[in-house]
Amino acid sequence: MKILSNRELNRALLARQLLLRRVNLPVLDAIEKLVGMQAQSSLAPYYGLWSRIEDFRHEELSGLLKNKQVVRMALMRSTLHLVSSRDALQLRPLLQPVMDRSLKGAFGRQLNEIDQEALAAAGRELVEKDPMTLREMGIRLCELWSGLDPEAAAGAVRNRVPLVQIPPRGIWGESGQAVHTSVEAWLGQPLSSSPEPEWLIRSYLSAFGPATIKDIQVWSGLTRINDVIRTLLPYLITFRNERGEVLYDLPDAPRPEADTPSAPRFLGEFDNMLLSYADRGRIMDEVYRKRVFTSNGIIRATFLIDGFVAGTWKLTSGGNNAELHIEPFRKLTQQEQDALSEEGARMLQFAVSDAKHRKVGFSNVE
Repeated sequence: MKILSNRELNRALLARQLLLRRVNLPVLDAIEKLVGMQAQSSLAPYYGLWSRIEDFRHEELSGLLKNKQVVRMALMRSTLHLVSSRDALQLRPLLQPVMDRSLKGAFGRQLNEIDQEALAAAGRELVEKDPMTLREMGIRLCELWSGLDPEAAAGAVRNRVPLVQIPPRGIWGESGQAVHTSVEAWLGQPLSSSPEPEWLIRSYLSAFGPATIKDIQVWSGLTRINDVIRTLLPYLITFRNERGEVLYDLPDAPRPEADTPSAPRFLGEFDNMLLSYADRGRIMDEVYRKRVFTSNGIIRATFLIDGFVAGTWKLTSGGNNAELHIEPFRKLTQQEQDALSEEGARMLQFAVSDAKHRKVGFSNVE
């Protein structure tokens, strides 16, 4: 098998993540091509799409959420994602084992003596009648299940019922609590009755490949996918990485040359590129991990230089002023700093166009 270097894997990832050059794609098509976007941070998908799509505007994504073409819900790794409604109906049943394992790990002991099917059915009835927050639902359920912890009750419904967060949650410029209902009630459609695990694997490889079986498991949260891979083998090609591990890929997926130019790009918090591999070496040096992955579970917003994570960023604004704070992990060349400043100025215009004074500032630059 051909050995792919880390840089070759990096360029393949950037090409599939629409980050080598901005694309002229409808936003819905881009979201489906990416198999969704991590959405623990409400605004992160907006920054992620701005870095990927030519002339992206906030209202394009907000409109898709309001029109129910895109939804926010717990999916891969039992974490919150923004996906197309069409993909949500396919993904959610495939990922039920992930949701079950997450629920058992978080609340297994508290729910051990509880009829979880009855609890989930009661929760579904509540949110389909009157969408509500998880906290409110937990309190309401504990009126029926005396002695049950409200957080555990809400967790059971969240993981056993396909819940979506409805607008204004996730709408740029608007605020609101995370209010939930079922995806079936919200979309007026049932979950797929015959979801295809092969589709899930192909979608992952299209967005993140070439990849190992362990990479696919880390991204999805699923285990025991070897049988699915064996079914797909006639339709896949294989490589090895620098450590000798087998990588699977789609034959016609892009794999650019290692020296393909890559301009600076800003990624939002929790970007999927940092959460979709067992080994993140193709996108980030492990020595930077603790500066990006915090002890309280936050994945900081980062920027790429030459395709690799090179630092973090934070935007602050108030009154007429807005500043993009850039913290590099290494000394930048003047050319790198200039290019990053230009891209940062464009991002400030996108994020806070009404601010009269916008500034890009660097810290820890020698």
